[in-house]
Formats: sequence, structure tokens, C-alpha cells
Amino acid sequence: MKHDLISILDIMENAGYETSAFATTAEEKSAQNEAERAAKAGFELIIAAGGDGTINEVVNGIAPLKKRPKLGIIPAGTTNDYARALKIPREDPVAAAKVIAKGETVKMDIGQANQKYFVNIAAGGLLSELTYSVPSVIKSQFGYLAYLAKGAELLPRIKPVHMHIEYDGGIFEGQASMFFVALTNSVGGFEQIVPDASLDDGKFTLIIVKTSNLVEILHLIQKVFNGGKHVDDPRILYVKTSKITAKTLEDKMMINIDGEYGGDAPMTFVDHKQHIEICANLDQIPDSAITAENALVNDVRDRFVHEMEQLPEEPEDDSAKEQEQKTKEQSK
Repeated sequence: MKHDLISILDIMENAGYETSAFATTAEEKSAQNEAERAAKAGFELIIAAGGDGTINEVVNGIAPLKKRPKLGIIPAGTTNDYARALKIPREDPVAAAKVIAKGETVKMDIGQANQKYFVNIAAGGLLSELTYSVPSVIKSQFGYLAYLAKGAELLPRIKPVHMHIEYDGGIFEGQASMFFVALTNSVGGFEQIVPDASLDDGKFTLIIVKTSNLVEILHLIQKVFNGGKHVDDPRILYVKTSKITAKTLEDKMMINIDGEYGGDAPMTFVDHKQHIEICANLDQIPDSAITAENALVNDVRDRFVHEMEQLPEEPEDDSAKEQEQKTKEQSK
């Protein structure tokens, strides 16, 4: 980021912003506290430069506030799932800054898990164990390959968990190997796990993997790669819901929130519809993923209506009046 920082600030200045930069520290909640301070100080746009963890912190700093600034993202982390979902360039920070400068935004849904907010995914079961088992230094060096290698190692050790999960209109109770609460279509780098994801419809996608059999899980993974056909498999519960309550009848179930440990079940998840306006590369996002009109379209429309209202009234045409009077006299 240091290498590209001057170029990024220059892009934002040319887009009309007065900018300042803050370098996060190792202190707990460094990004979260600075985001909250900046929002309360009246900044209109906050840019999170980092991975999913940094974005999560920034969102936790602004999501509880009544007046929330827009959020821009410059990917600089390991997997950058959230940037993938928003079609933001993940290998070029300067290109990502140019996306922000275009001013195209989506009013994104934000999830809340008990008192903590999240932007992409919450999960319990295998995914939690997988994320905690990969050392941060390995993630930094090898990125998503580290997750794949660790996942292959853990698959033979999958054990079912007795889960009780309540969602809109239904209850699941029984043995399952994992569950996902997804806000976007990018889960662990895969875009077919939630093939019909909407970014702003007020609904989570809840996925419960009922089986813990290794062969069956590998078969389900194959279906994921084969066009997302796992969604209709009887070994999968796949539903849309605005609220979820998850608990276990066993000793403990850790919950993963945006790639980090977020606490233990029981936990309640609530979808806050269109809660934060986030910069996105709208040209590359499928229309089906966005239910509301984007802010740029709304702004252009509002300005057009305002300008039309300011136009002077068209002067009356005297010749037209004379012709109308002649017509009336002739008819008499």
C-alpha cells in the first residue's frame, strides 16, 4: 500500500475528495475505532485498504451509527472475498481506487451476529475449524492455497454436530457437519456456493450441510463446481431468510464471522437490509444480484427532474391564439 498510496490519494483528490490517511496498528479494534471517529467527524467516504478482516472492523465502526458514510474497498488481504463479490480489482490497488472514484455504489445488506456485524459470511462447523487452523503467517504467504491445503487435511476428520437452527418459516434439528450464513456469492473464494445471491434483498442465504460422510461431501463439492447444482441436493438445506438462531445440543460450537472467531453458539443472526452504501464495479455485477436501483442512477434521475423543474415556462404563442380564435368564429 505504501508504494501506491500517493497515486491512490491523487485519484481521490481528482474525484473531488479532500483526503487524509490513517495507518492501522496492531492495537485491538484499531480500524474499527478510527472508522467510528471519522464517521462522527463528518467524513463522507471511508476507504478500507486491507482484507476481509479490515473491512469487517470498519463496518463494525460505522454500522451502529445513525449517520453512516459511504464505504470504499481497496483489497490488500489474503482472500478478499468481499471485494470479489463487488467485482473490485484484487491485484491492483490503483485500479480499485479508480472504481471508488467512479462513484457507483450499492446499498448493501449487513449482517449482525449477536452484537457483532459482518459483511460476507458467518459459519459453524468445519469452516470455523479450517480458518482457525491456518496460521496467519501461512495465509499471508500462500493466500487461499493455504486454506485448500488445510481443508484437504481436515476433511477426513469431519464430525457431525447436533444443531438446532431456526429460520424464517422453519426449524432444522439434527446432525450436520457445517452451516453457512451468507450475504454474497463469494464464500471462501468460490462463487457457485451461493449462485443466486442478492446483495441487497434483506435476506441471508442459509446453507446447512447435513452429511459428514467424506465421500458425500466430496460429491457435493463436485456439484458446487458443476454450476451450483448442490442447492437442490437433499443432503443440503438451502433457504433464504432474514433471521437465524443457531445453537447446539452438544458442549460447544464456535462461530466464524468474516473469517475470524466470533464467539460461541447460541447466536442470533439478523440481516440489516441496504444498511451501508458501498462502492462497487456495477458494470460487472449481474443485474440479478441487485434488487434496488444504484445510488448513481438515483442521483442522475433526481438531478434531471430538478433541472426540468427549473426550466422557464414556455412563452405563449400569440399566432396560435389568433388561429384558435378564428377557428371558433368559423364554427359559429
